[in-house]
Amino acid sequence: MPVHLPRGTRDFLPSQMNNRLLVMEKVRRVFRRFGFEPLQTPAFERIETLTGKYGGDGEKLIYKILKRGQNAEPGECDHALRYDLTVPLARVVAMHPELRLPFKRYQIQPVWRADRPQKGRYREFWQCDVDTVGTAALTADAECIAVVAAALRELGLEGFTIRINDRRILSAVAQFVGAKEREAELLITIDKLDKIGRNKVTAELQRRGFSAESVEKLWTVLSSTTLDDLQQHLGDEAREGVDALRQLFNHLEAHGEAGPHIRLDPTLARGLDYYTGPVFEAIVEKPAIGSIAGGGRYDGLIGMFSSRTVPAVGVSLGIERILVAMESLKLLPECHTTTEVLVTVFNSDTLAASIAITQKLRQFGVDSELFLGTSKLKAQFKYANARAIPWVIVAGPDEVASETIRLKNLQSGEQHACTLEEALVAISPPGS
Repeated sequence: MPVHLPRGTRDFLPSQMNNRLLVMEKVRRVFRRFGFEPLQTPAFERIETLTGKYGGDGEKLIYKILKRGQNAEPGECDHALRYDLTVPLARVVAMHPELRLPFKRYQIQPVWRADRPQKGRYREFWQCDVDTVGTAALTADAECIAVVAAALRELGLEGFTIRINDRRILSAVAQFVGAKEREAELLITIDKLDKIGRNKVTAELQRRGFSAESVEKLWTVLSSTTLDDLQQHLGDEAREGVDALRQLFNHLEAHGEAGPHIRLDPTLARGLDYYTGPVFEAIVEKPAIGSIAGGGRYDGLIGMFSSRTVPAVGVSLGIERILVAMESLKLLPECHTTTEVLVTVFNSDTLAASIAITQKLRQFGVDSELFLGTSKLKAQFKYANARAIPWVIVAGPDEVASETIRLKNLQSGEQHACTLEEALVAISPPGS
């Protein structure tokens, strides 16, 4: 019978996994450089933990798990696959009041969303998150943005822009256009601007009953390019958000993150309900695949699980879209294998010597593979070439007798007889 993957999911063969692990490790190193500590949470949560946190459209994308057992009602759910890494973090903080604050954590794990699959958008995908919990200081927000910039540069993605806004400014926009009571509905529609464009957003707002005058005022204020322009349009209603962004931009300048890659964008809404302050999103110029990172301040989320209010801010890097961008820009190495050396087996009499050589290489930290089987040397070399293993060691009867080996570099074609210690220097030069 034919076999198929569920839509929106993928298998990753070794060459793909090597690149994924390489990218994740680079991101992890940047996170650690900024002082973030690792956290892991379960793949699924109680249904009540996830619902009521993501807004109407987000709620529809939660993968629910049917209740099990004889007494379960048909269609009844009690658990769900995690939608993101932020809500599970909020639950962890609520459950562990002993955590020292501020708590700086990073988390790299898969999440699931019942979305419509398309290029760069999957139903199962990985997120790389950093969050700082327990401080309202905007230095934490600036650090999250600086982490994103550092990670993208580490990966070779120089052509990026980080857009910044504040949810309090968007609330002031709703007030300005006379839609204060319909703020959530307005923001959900604005959040679609990048996906469907201005004309379709205008049409949707009109279908939802927003007047032509309100829509015209909306585009006027959203066209603002400076904080002064926003303040002039929105008045005191936006003062708190505008002042926060002035402070945030100053902190970013101190981080060395000032210039055209950091810009104010009053249209940035970040559709999740839990954001309360600054929000930010990173995009790459090419390829045009949309957002590759996003986050913001969510000072009320942890309070949904606890009697105490705990401020927090965080950002998530979308590793799947980052990989698509890096592949398009040819930033990923042709990493077919991590094996550095293939140790051949000349015949059954030299097998023990080949095993001993392989073990010694591994003890010295060299990723080594012993050829398994009794094929001729030509077939073993062909196997190494197909796997793109750069070095091959031959230990035939003569080499075993003289306690030497024959080392061949498959990239250059050069080969010579040497001791194993000399081979180690050639394979892993000091300081490499």
